[in-house]
Amino acid sequence: MEASTISRQNPVVMKIDSPEFQSIFTKELQDLIALFKKYNHEIRVAGGAVRDILMGKCPKDVDIATTATPTEMKDMFTKENIRMINMNGEKHGTITPRINDKENFEITTLRVDVVTDGRHAEVVHVKDWLLDANRRDLTINSMFLGFDGSLYDYFYGYDDLQKRRVAFVGDPDLRIKEDFLRILRYFRFYGRIAERENNHDEETLRVIAKNSSGLSKISGERIWQEWKKIICGNFGCDLTVKMISCGLASYIGLPKEPRVDEFRKVFFNVTSVHKNDIQPITVLSALLCNPEDAITLNLRLKLTVFERELAYFLVQNRDEFESVEEILPFQQLTLHTIGSAKLKKEYVLELLRYYGKAQLYNQLKEWQVPRFPTKGNTLIEKGAPKGQQLGAVMNELKMIWSAHQFSMSEEKLLEHLPEVLDKLGLKRDN
Repeated sequence: MEASTISRQNPVVMKIDSPEFQSIFTKELQDLIALFKKYNHEIRVAGGAVRDILMGKCPKDVDIATTATPTEMKDMFTKENIRMINMNGEKHGTITPRINDKENFEITTLRVDVVTDGRHAEVVHVKDWLLDANRRDLTINSMFLGFDGSLYDYFYGYDDLQKRRVAFVGDPDLRIKEDFLRILRYFRFYGRIAERENNHDEETLRVIAKNSSGLSKISGERIWQEWKKIICGNFGCDLTVKMISCGLASYIGLPKEPRVDEFRKVFFNVTSVHKNDIQPITVLSALLCNPEDAITLNLRLKLTVFERELAYFLVQNRDEFESVEEILPFQQLTLHTIGSAKLKKEYVLELLRYYGKAQLYNQLKEWQVPRFPTKGNTLIEKGAPKGQQLGAVMNELKMIWSAHQFSMSEEKLLEHLPEVLDKLGLKRDN
């Protein structure tokens, strides 16, 4: 097997001894290094941790690559009485030992993809670090770091990192066709690495657009997982617009003609109210044209119940309340629904962020939803119908109660029951 793109003959480009590098050396890691040395297997730090250390960040997780096969690792850890966890990883070549019963390490055997279908790959294990680097998606993710500080950079990832450039390893078309999710990974890492919002390589964007239909093979859960990170990262608005301009919309659950101008406006609104806490589905709902689009988006992305209901709520209510500049209608909106008042308050808060109404947002956030003075059973005893009609009666009474600044007693509120039943065209049950 040969690497498919030009690589450095001497991959060791520098020695590192930074505080960020030294931060990874826990006693458990040092014990692990000694163990692999004892059994004559080579290990290096791989992927994201290398990138973080080079960017002056202390990595949260340290993924490790090795020349040892999964079987060799299992034999080694068994002999040394070291417990292994999460054995599901073995099919991907990953073994996870728990060192000193204190720290877990994911250690993956070097491998190459021999068969790919755009989603999954059949792999074979190898001993060649270059071949493993060659199968990775982006140059900045293809570097290894020896525990002596040697940086192994086969495909000029360090140079790209210095230039804040996001580039595929070798042929972008080939890399994307191996796993179409790499389209979204490109945009996510652009947000993490790039210094300017629109400094893309035009050929890379052309290849992404050419392969956009491949995203139809990727599960909605995986797409949404990446997309949320894109939205919450740097340039989240511009990157989503760029994804749309590359023809991705219909493959990721959006309508054919998403409301891009509205999206830009709402993204600005949301971040002006609370910059560091974006609810991705709030800004995304601005791209939707109608409630049916929210249903389609949910079917594609498999949203959580909260995300699905929030998207539907925002699309349904955004036009009606846009010009409202007082707090009471928004307080009433938290009550004018069946279900958890606390949950509905979260929806209304997101609606206020959608508009960029910071003052009303802060007022509603501080407001404690008061306890409604009567219950459904009491209303039924007083003649209200059961079932869905009872919900309609409750909502009408809540509006009367809120119009009186939420201060009515149960007795006073029940005096309004006959007029509410008349308004709704309902007969008393007793």
